[in-house]
Amino acid sequence: MIKKLWDKWMEIYHNLSLSIIVWVSFSVTASVATVLMGLSFYSRFSTQLQYEVQQENQSLMGQVNAQVTAYLRSMMKVSDTLYYTVIKDRDMGENNWDESFQLLYETNKDSIKNIALFMEDGEPVVLAPAAVVKEHVNPVTQEWFQTALQRTENMHFSTPHVQNLFHESDYQYEWVVSLSRAVQITNGTEVRQGVLLVDMSYEGLKQLLGGISLGRDGYVYMMDNRGEMIYHPRQQQLASGLIQENIAEAMHYRDGSYQESFEGRERNILVKTVGYTGWMIVGVTPQDAVTLNSLKSRIFFLFLFFFFIITLAWINSFISDKVSRPIRNLEQAVKEVEKGNLDTRIQAEGFYEVRHLGLSVGKMEQQIKKLMDDIVTEHESKRKSELDSLQSQINPHFLYNTLDIIVWMIENERQQDASRVVTALARFFRISLSKGKNIISVGDELEHVRNYLMIQKMRYKNRFEYEIETEEGVGQYASIKLILQPLVENAIYHGMEFMDGDGLIRIRAYTQEEDLYISVEDNGLGMDEDMVERLMSGKVVSSSKGSGIGVANVDERIRLYFGDGYGLQIASEPDCGTTMTIHLKKMLYTEEMG
Repeated sequence: MIKKLWDKWMEIYHNLSLSIIVWVSFSVTASVATVLMGLSFYSRFSTQLQYEVQQENQSLMGQVNAQVTAYLRSMMKVSDTLYYTVIKDRDMGENNWDESFQLLYETNKDSIKNIALFMEDGEPVVLAPAAVVKEHVNPVTQEWFQTALQRTENMHFSTPHVQNLFHESDYQYEWVVSLSRAVQITNGTEVRQGVLLVDMSYEGLKQLLGGISLGRDGYVYMMDNRGEMIYHPRQQQLASGLIQENIAEAMHYRDGSYQESFEGRERNILVKTVGYTGWMIVGVTPQDAVTLNSLKSRIFFLFLFFFFIITLAWINSFISDKVSRPIRNLEQAVKEVEKGNLDTRIQAEGFYEVRHLGLSVGKMEQQIKKLMDDIVTEHESKRKSELDSLQSQINPHFLYNTLDIIVWMIENERQQDASRVVTALARFFRISLSKGKNIISVGDELEHVRNYLMIQKMRYKNRFEYEIETEEGVGQYASIKLILQPLVENAIYHGMEFMDGDGLIRIRAYTQEEDLYISVEDNGLGMDEDMVERLMSGKVVSSSKGSGIGVANVDERIRLYFGDGYGLQIASEPDCGTTMTIHLKKMLYTEEMG
């Protein structure tokens, strides 16, 4: 019975499609495991999580409160020491208070910025470290001074502020919290009231609170009983109005825990009051940011997680092997095809979709081979056609004008000059034809333009001179045919038009690393940016002298053959001449090129 049922199942299994097998197997397994894990997680941790997070945050808030209280108490101790051991019942005329003040400052200078004693009219008595009160700043007008005289029985802590009462040598005024109190100053038989000031470093207080984090997105801030912010982790954003804090409601809280809704978000609030000051330390923890933090919870979660993974891996191992083996075989075959091995045998095996895919890939492989052969043939034909078409657009007026020159020379019995022109013209067209090749050597291209220049120089009756400079060995490299002549033609017709024997055309051929450059430079009239742009785009209108379209064709022909990284560049300014630079790839010329 079991064997029959198994055989029946295997028959159904082999007839199922791949998508059904994968979907049913993984969906059922993952659903069962997720439900079991979710129920167990919820029943075990939902209640414990809230409780432990709250206890942990309360403990942390207590530690913060203790640290802040201890820090403030140490500052109060400094104030008490100064008052009861140095000032109270001691005549300032008979005792050296400066030395005592300086000693206490040196002992606590890491947490204290200034210690000062003022008369009730603001006159300084002792300053430590040695400092000078600014002339235009009156201590009497400052809040810490007035508060001390109004409530003489207590010490008073100010909110953080920049202490700019004293001249600082480095002109950097730091943030401080001022501790002030009223004192009795004895001077001979006279007893006057004064104010003792201890400036605590705000950085010390900031460091106590800055590293506190109440879980993910939780934070701690501190304010006084008037709602003035003393510390907030995002103090600058709060001051600029970019964020808001629920200060109005927090002012009415007493020590304990609260829940509130602020800006559409539920939050847990813990409040601790700092002794002696009335300051409030407020801890904020968003309810949606509560995470599992207890050690027991994490251990149980890891155990449950690994149990889920192992169980799921064991159940799916058999299924995934049966499903993926034909796919892996097909993948290996496709990788070979990607490498360019189009003779790879594609096996059609496995379930229906895999077999169908294998057959399709095999047919596609044969089709790709055929298409690649067709594309290569078509591309070569198209590239040769484009190069031939562009090359054929070069202006033919040069031939007609040269023949007119030869006729004129013969009629004026200048047979020797006519012979030289005919010879140069023959060489010019021999290289122009080049047995139908599109690629010739740089040496032949330079020889071609040299013949062209010689003919043009005789035609224009020595209106200009020319120079051809070549780097040693540069003539052996490959160049596209007839790319220099249009540039030289442009230099003659547009650069030398108004020159009277002072014109100069300089041609340079040189290499740089893996690149070949040929430049045509003239000292003619030059062009503005608009003219250069029109010349490069082929928008210059043809004339009887020449055609600007030849320059645009040069750039296009180079890009067609070598790619967009190469081509023609033009640098020109009116009255400063023009330089056209051809950028080619450095390749040795062979007879097989063309």
